[in-house]
Amino acid sequence: LIALNVLAYLGEVVRPEIVDRFAVLGAALTGPDGEQYYYRGDTFPGYELTGIADGEWYRLVTGAFLHLPPDASFGVMHLLFNMFALWNIGRAVEGQLGRARYLALYLLSAVGGSVLVYLLAPDTSTVGASGAVFGLAAAYWVIHRRLGHDMAAVNRFMAGFLIWMVLSALFTSWQGHLGGLLTGALVTYGLAYAPAKLRTGPFQLAGGLVLLGLFAVAVAVRTSALTG
Repeated sequence: LIALNVLAYLGEVVRPEIVDRFAVLGAALTGPDGEQYYYRGDTFPGYELTGIADGEWYRLVTGAFLHLPPDASFGVMHLLFNMFALWNIGRAVEGQLGRARYLALYLLSAVGGSVLVYLLAPDTSTVGASGAVFGLAAAYWVIHRRLGHDMAAVNRFMAGFLIWMVLSALFTSWQGHLGGLLTGALVTYGLAYAPAKLRTGPFQLAGGLVLLGLFAVAVAVRTSALTG
């Protein structure tokens, strides 16, 4: 996952237009000059609807593997901060869940963050693995609670993440963070607390597909409201 994020960033360096093409973007108008403009429910000659509202659902995933370009104010630090968190939290969570469940958790958290961005801030363009990382942080907390560990240090860790989510709302997508956090908590709670007979692979796969279905319904409803 770290390698994919780094490779995507290198792609941004070589082809900066990748960010506009694959970022999480709900709805915007692309003008004849190639620039993007706010979408307010109407289209005009020469201006095309762009984004998830125009069927570009892949942005819900691809945006989670992109980061702020080098010329942005936060620049490469955005990538480094997320990868540092992914390395430290991800190893612990993956060790408890296994690779397949860990990958599902990561991707569902990423999509959950993107979906909440689309629902609450469809006219903003966002990138970053933060939604997935917040999902892993929630999973880390749920796992330790399920295993009966001393929660004092874990609670301090989670409190730090929540404080960061509030403070970073001034310059990052708090919607993506919150969506990833809630999705990660929900997925891990299901994995950890479901009855034993429901913790088998087929039932867990079905649960993931149901969650994806709910995301799809939410996106479809929001799209209908935007495009009328």
